Amino acid sequence: MRLTCIVVLTAGLVLGACAKKGDAGFQGWVEADLIFVGPDEAGRLEWLKVREGDQVETGTPLFAVDPEMQQADVDMAQASLTNAKVTFDRATSLLKSSSGTQKAVDDAEAVIRTEMARVSAAETRLNRRKLVSTVNGSVQEIYFRPGEYVSAGRPVLSLLPPNNIKIRFFVPETLLPKVSLGQPVEIHCDGCKANVPARVTFISRTSEFTPPVIYSLEERSKLVYLVEARTGEPSELRVGQPVDVRFPERLR
Repeated sequence: MRLTCIVVLTAGLVLGACAKKGDAGFQGWVEADLIFVGPDEAGRLEWLKVREGDQVETGTPLFAVDPEMQQADVDMAQASLTNAKVTFDRATSLLKSSSGTQKAVDDAEAVIRTEMARVSAAETRLNRRKLVSTVNGSVQEIYFRPGEYVSAGRPVLSLLPPNNIKIRFFVPETLLPKVSLGQPVEIHCDGCKANVPARVTFISRTSEFTPPVIYSLEERSKLVYLVEARTGEPSELRVGQPVDVRFPERLR
């Protein structure tokens, strides 16, 4: 009889602890808005200056795609510009000697402006074969290596600025009116400090059914709403990490 009482008492304590934990927070996970960096035009990857996990700053060289085709375009545009200038000088000389017309000079000058624009465009395309980081962050993943062919618009690597980390979790429909933008929350996870402060930055206006990976000991509704929060201490979290999101004031 004594043993039975102890078992019942212990089970009661466990259930009480579980219920308290279920009331305290919502299951969630860490996601990130990655920045994908790729070339404007197709080509073979010539060199890669970074590795996965590297910290980069704005202006840090990342990679380059072979420039041969774009260099040829620059050379052709410059040659056309040179010819246009020769034509303009000839038209000017003929006008001075009364053997030419003002229209010929104007036409030659217009051609020069057009060819100058083509040179500028070709040089810009050539310069954009070498890409640098536009943000401060870390290299998350590299998708191509030197020597591989990269299609236009395909990302060569992805970057993660610290402020692009976010926490996503679902709130039942019955509790949604108690959640508001800017509301403080605390993030708890394995290996984190006691609590990581964050604030609600997004509340979905569209409901969805409870995902199978999210469960609750006291399910009050099958409809849930996605909520996002961001923290000023992103270094405490890792992408894909499961977390427990708690509101300082209980919503239940």
